[in-house]
Amino acid sequence: MKKNMGAIDRGIRLVVAIVLTVLLATRVLSGVAAIVLGIIAVLLLVTSLTGFCLLYVPLKISTNKQE
Repeated sequence: MKKNMGAIDRGIRLVVAIVLTVLLATRVLSGVAAIVLGIIAVLLLVTSLTGFCLLYVPLKISTNKQE
């Protein structure tokens, strides 16, 4: 699994995941929206930490400048 995400991409995803987590923890979001955004937050966190986005592969996108 080759990294295909750059530092800025990873940072933005991490910030969005943290914001969503705070919104969920403070119960600002509820119901179906909370479940969907919770799943999105987990996906953003995982892709940010691993530096690999599975969606980028078929689209042939790479934001990693170290290639």
